[in-house]
Amino acid sequence: MTTVQACAKQTDWDDEILARGGHPLQLWGWGEVKAAHNWDVDRIFIYDKDQIIGAAQLLIRKLPTPFNALVYVPRGPVAENGDRAEVLDAIADYAKNTYRAVAVTIEPDWRTIPPAHGWHKSSNTILIPRTLILDLNCTEEQLLGAMTKKTRQYIRKSANESVEVRRVSSREELAACLAIYKQTAQRAGFGLHDDQYYFDIFDKMGDHGLITAAFHDGQPVAFLWLVISERTAFELYGGMNDDGQRLRANYTLKWLTIQMTQKWEIERYDFNGLLNDGVSTFKQGFADHEDMLVGTYDRPLSQLYIVWSKGLPLAKKVIQKIKNR
Repeated sequence: MTTVQACAKQTDWDDEILARGGHPLQLWGWGEVKAAHNWDVDRIFIYDKDQIIGAAQLLIRKLPTPFNALVYVPRGPVAENGDRAEVLDAIADYAKNTYRAVAVTIEPDWRTIPPAHGWHKSSNTILIPRTLILDLNCTEEQLLGAMTKKTRQYIRKSANESVEVRRVSSREELAACLAIYKQTAQRAGFGLHDDQYYFDIFDKMGDHGLITAAFHDGQPVAFLWLVISERTAFELYGGMNDDGQRLRANYTLKWLTIQMTQKWEIERYDFNGLLNDGVSTFKQGFADHEDMLVGTYDRPLSQLYIVWSKGLPLAKKVIQKIKNR
């Protein structure tokens, strides 16, 4: 018989997530970012007797009556293989009883999912399951050997262009990186948040955020933004300006950032999604494989779930907002 207990203390929460090898999107700081931007957040431990067997940071989006709420768990829950079915059932019961939610949506950092009552695969994907995850237990020679020849060449080329790579540690340097990101977005045609959203990530993720930038003549020309846990480095954003493109600065930036996380004894480097586009082609140059996570799973909690998931414009609007955040 499982029980659920909410956690209200950051150190207790992060200690448990980190000890269990949880994903950085399950850390307290990420929930605080979302709480500052139109989400409610609830963090729960699932117990079997007096032992914690799982944890889930729940993001709650309030919806109009009669749908009430959608509960979303990005790259969670956190649980061992043998406990996952019980943890999933406990999360669903909690979401139904506490929030009267129309559904729970999970996108766990798992390669397989156990048979669990009522859960089914959803096409409303938020985080892309097809990705590339480097095993940082490999040697640098093995990592280089798995790259394409062109990627290795461009790493060497950009390293010879007087490009300095270092960590971004001030809000002023972050603002310069955001200027690059705006140029990248305009060039590629994707939308952005307001600046405050990015500053909130910078502030609230603290030591679990990592921004690196390639500098040329003292100015950033490319940047890469990750969130990190004990086990996983996960890319959030990146971009470069015209000078960065000319210098191929993103190649040496990516490689030196991978080396940095490896030296910190992080085990996995997740490139956060592969599509059929130029950015994905760039990512694929860094490895000779791809990875597939389980994807998006829903647990309907209301008879209105079919209306919500299949035909309601509100659902599409909410899902799109989630994707954009």
